[in-house]
Amino acid sequence: MGTSPLQPDNKGFTTCPSPQNPSVGFATHFGSSLDHGDPAAVTQGCRGLRNRPGMVWETPPRSPAKPSRPGEPGGGTSHGSVWAVRGGRPVRQVSCSRREPSGAGHVPAPAHRLTEPPGSLLAAETMRAAGLLLAWALLRPVGTQQCHLASGVLRFTDTHAEIRVPALHRVPSSLDPLYGLVRRCLDLIQQNPLPTELLRAALNNPSSVRTAQVVQYELGYVVCAAVALLFTVAVPVAGMCFCYCRSRRRCGGRLRAHRRSLGCRRHCLVTCLSLTSLIILTSVICAFVASQRVKGQMEPGLRAVPATLHTLRQHIANVPQGVQMVVDQFEVPRQQIISDLGGLSRSVGLSIHAQLKAMTYAALAELQDRAGDLQTSLHHLQILDKTVRELAAARAELEPVLREQRRRTVALLDDPRCTSCASVLGRAQSLELGADYGKVPSVEKVLKALAGLPRSDFAEMIRQGNGTFNSIPELAVERMAQLIQDLRDEMGRVTEKVQSIADSFPLPEYTRPASEALGKAEERSRPYLREVERFEHYRWIAGTVLCSIILLILACNVTGMALGTYGLSKREDPSDYECRGEAGAKFLLLGVGLAFLFSWLLILLVFATFLVGGNIQTLVCRNWVNQEIYKFIDTPGNLPPSMNLTRQLNLRRDSNLSATYRECKSGAGLWEVLQLDKSYDLDEHLKTPKYTADFQKRLGDFTARLGDVRLLRSEGRQDLETFARSGVDEVDYGRFQEEMKNPVVQTSLPALARSLEGLQKMQRNSTVAGRLATEARALWQMQNSTVQWQEALVAKLAESVRFLSRLAPHLQERVKTTLATTASVEAQLPVQAQQILRQEIGCFTRKELRYFAQYLNWVGQTLREDVASCQPLATALDNGRVILCDRITDPWNAFWFSLGCCTFFLIPNIIFAIRLSKHFRPIRNRLISTGSEETCPFHIPRVTALKL
Repeated sequence: MGTSPLQPDNKGFTTCPSPQNPSVGFATHFGSSLDHGDPAAVTQGCRGLRNRPGMVWETPPRSPAKPSRPGEPGGGTSHGSVWAVRGGRPVRQVSCSRREPSGAGHVPAPAHRLTEPPGSLLAAETMRAAGLLLAWALLRPVGTQQCHLASGVLRFTDTHAEIRVPALHRVPSSLDPLYGLVRRCLDLIQQNPLPTELLRAALNNPSSVRTAQVVQYELGYVVCAAVALLFTVAVPVAGMCFCYCRSRRRCGGRLRAHRRSLGCRRHCLVTCLSLTSLIILTSVICAFVASQRVKGQMEPGLRAVPATLHTLRQHIANVPQGVQMVVDQFEVPRQQIISDLGGLSRSVGLSIHAQLKAMTYAALAELQDRAGDLQTSLHHLQILDKTVRELAAARAELEPVLREQRRRTVALLDDPRCTSCASVLGRAQSLELGADYGKVPSVEKVLKALAGLPRSDFAEMIRQGNGTFNSIPELAVERMAQLIQDLRDEMGRVTEKVQSIADSFPLPEYTRPASEALGKAEERSRPYLREVERFEHYRWIAGTVLCSIILLILACNVTGMALGTYGLSKREDPSDYECRGEAGAKFLLLGVGLAFLFSWLLILLVFATFLVGGNIQTLVCRNWVNQEIYKFIDTPGNLPPSMNLTRQLNLRRDSNLSATYRECKSGAGLWEVLQLDKSYDLDEHLKTPKYTADFQKRLGDFTARLGDVRLLRSEGRQDLETFARSGVDEVDYGRFQEEMKNPVVQTSLPALARSLEGLQKMQRNSTVAGRLATEARALWQMQNSTVQWQEALVAKLAESVRFLSRLAPHLQERVKTTLATTASVEAQLPVQAQQILRQEIGCFTRKELRYFAQYLNWVGQTLREDVASCQPLATALDNGRVILCDRITDPWNAFWFSLGCCTFFLIPNIIFAIRLSKHFRPIRNRLISTGSEETCPFHIPRVTALKL
């Protein structure tokens, strides 16, 4: 059954015939070649062996392999073998395998003597392929192997998440256009910048503040106050005047005369009153929504002030515990490094074995070939010498017998009584001996040179070399045991060094002033916040009531317009009384009365909320956004000593609030913004060499000889050298081949015997016939007893001569190559093993240093951004601006702006309602107009005046 080169079996291993010397069977390994190099050469070698003429490659049944422990010779290795079959008889078995990660391969003992088909030309090609493979293995730079140890990502526990200050952001709203409009109106009202001089005087010496300064700064608000005062006085006075006029039946009475233009005027008044009511309705809805948002944001916003101060104080107080928890997380990389140390030595040994096995197994296989050549050559030389001696002796014995046989046969055939015997006489006369093996060269000198060989046990030598090489992983574990223990002890000392990060952290004694200041601010803020919450509750009640009154006024407008319009449609005569029209007029006047009655309360609520919200927006929020407040606080002398934030928070003397805010915003640590007795550089404490120098030095200084493998001992080398000098290649095997071309007897004895038997049947003379039969039997006896035996010896001699003649031309080259290769491999193994050791230790060192770097980077990031970060201070300030300005002040200002629109639009609402109510009442006098002239009214005497 044929198989293709490099065909994987059911376990994923690759089998192919060996590319070594075809004269000796052995098993070799190409796993490393397939794993680390170009498999094309191996494939070509396999194909070369498979394509040999006369060879059929079959795969024998696979026997179950006994599993072995990792590290044992043969552990983790599976072998596939291929048999070469010729004429139904297995000739040789070769094997290739690939090492699994858990073990090492092996080289089996030498196989038995093998034969090859005649005319094979594969020897030179096989040697060239093996030489190329071995040269590639020797010249391949081991140091260029890349590191396959990929360091993982360490996972650390979040140690400070419960005391973080969450960042708040402005939430988009449907009222944002209204907020923007209000801010622009306030910018028009208050165009003055931050009054630094006025604030400085108010904070440091309140009695020195002059009213003129305040009025000058608040000029826009003073004008608005004057307008509000005028509205507060004028509207109620106008209401009282209206009431007086009503009592005199003047305002809101009836039309005196009917004109054709009354319908147009009435429609115009209805339209204007409807538009005014719609504007007031839109404004009151906005006021309702804004008021609810202020109420919804005020309570959580007020609670967030002490909560944020408490969180900041807790954040500062928990810095030592947080730093210690961060330091304790060193257990994560320490355990990972300890785990990696447990597998370092075996990993190094397996790596050395995997990278050097191709070179070592190739050298062992070549040495095994030469040992097989020695044994097989000696065997064939002995056969050759013995066979030549036997053939020479047999020729000497056969020569007189053959001469006597020829004399009798010629005499008989030459007898006149023999009928038709002349045709056979010529062949009988040529009965002579053929090949003379006494003329061939003697091999006694060669056999004498090879006497006693092999003096060494090559099989045991190869087995020991293979076992020594396969024990490299166990040897590495043994040689590196002390290093592993020293590195584990070093990790304990590194833990103590890491603990110094927490011990030397300078914050506990410097954060006490800031913690105390935050605690005082938290306690002092609570009463004010409760008062703010109480007044906000009153504002919400007043706003809700007044907005409800405005809705009641709008309801009166809508009801009055509806009833009045319906009444007009049902009235046939303008002077007739109609109850629905009269009711509509009364509803309109009711709305007017409510407007007069509550307008002064509306304007007072609008002005009060406007004064508070407008000043917060223009004095605080606007200057908070453009950082003017920070500049004011940073200017020396602006704040009294009791409000010196730099001193109360123990900030750096060379810094200010603006710089501290920017540093905290960018992620600075508390130690970078506080005033310390001496500077503290966290980066200096987190430099990796400070903790890994000794660890790295121990790994860098470690050396061990792991590649001392003796492949060929001195007696084995002497055997091969003696074999090369023995003269096997100097024997003239061509003389043997020329002599073997000659037959043992020149004339074929069976043919001559059959001819005599044929002549016997033709004879009339019984005596001659009897003698012919006797001579024929003598010839057959000579053929069967002597000639056939000599021909068998010649065939045996031919097989030995064929092998020796094929081996002789390459003997010197092969032996020299094997000796040089073995010596080179023995010299290169320790060097390359040391290079691989340094490379693997270097890869391991870089991997473990990455664990240290990951941890130290995480420590720096966690301390700066979480545990000891001052970013919560900046986040708290930003949150305060978002809560005060974006979530409270904006809807607050939208509330008074909307309510103010309602209030001011009540004036046209009053006017339009009073004038429209007259159109819903009956007309006093009916005027009849033709063209542009009016006639005097015609009074029916019995009609009395309508009762109002």
